[in-house]
Amino acid sequence: MPQGFTFQKFGDIEAAVLSDGVLHATYDPFRGLDRAECIRLVGRPDKGVGSVRIQVNAFIAKFGDKLILIDAGCGNTMGPTLGHLAANLRAGGVDPSKVTHVLLTHIHPDHSNGLVDANNQPAFPNAEVLVHENDAKFWLERAPESGDDDFVTRNIAAARRVLAPYLTRLRRVTNGEALPGVSAYLSAGHTPGHTTWLIHAGKDAVLFWGDTVHVGPIQFAHPKTTLIYDLDQQAAAASRARVFDWVSADRIRVAGAHLELPGFGYVTRKGAGFAFESEA
Repeated sequence: MPQGFTFQKFGDIEAAVLSDGVLHATYDPFRGLDRAECIRLVGRPDKGVGSVRIQVNAFIAKFGDKLILIDAGCGNTMGPTLGHLAANLRAGGVDPSKVTHVLLTHIHPDHSNGLVDANNQPAFPNAEVLVHENDAKFWLERAPESGDDDFVTRNIAAARRVLAPYLTRLRRVTNGEALPGVSAYLSAGHTPGHTTWLIHAGKDAVLFWGDTVHVGPIQFAHPKTTLIYDLDQQAAAASRARVFDWVSADRIRVAGAHLELPGFGYVTRKGAGFAFESEA
């Protein structure tokens, strides 16, 4: 059943979370923290697939004359508990053809596969797609290498498939303002071009931070904890620390792809780690 969404107003910025569904995972991918401590923090025993529930979000923002989608969900590629973004977008009264820009935090299946429909046609036919040049080079141009694991090999193929209809409308960005009031900040590690996107107007701002956090109860308390899916785990941990320091010090509202609904909130310091204050 489509959930739809409700815009929240943050000064001149209107934004809403779009649930793509829920990924049911295991504790296997975590690195750098004892498994027993991960289980304690999540609060669910280790019973295999389904032990770790990971919310998958995208976001929609109205800003000036722009209708901006931040990430695109996974489409029909990751099973029945995911792929609900398109239905929820329509249930919220938004015609996908009216989306003017899609900002990709990075090119991974649960963030970019929803760019196309089941027939590989563009789901957002009039949108310009913005992605950091480092991710575009890695996933769209780099030749496969003998050391690539299965995840990288499959994602290269998926990236080239879902972005093929957008190549004439694909803009590669670097750090800095990409649109008036919209800035890209490289936060590499999870992927080479993983990007946090800041929409800012006067004193109001929202940082859409992609996969800075995958599982909040673990990574807020222990920011150095990484996942096997981080291509450069040391860089991913360092990027997370920088982002946490920034948004906690400056009290910047964040919006996370894997934060529990409603997906918005603030990061605060707590002891040697951090905590998250969800904002309804």
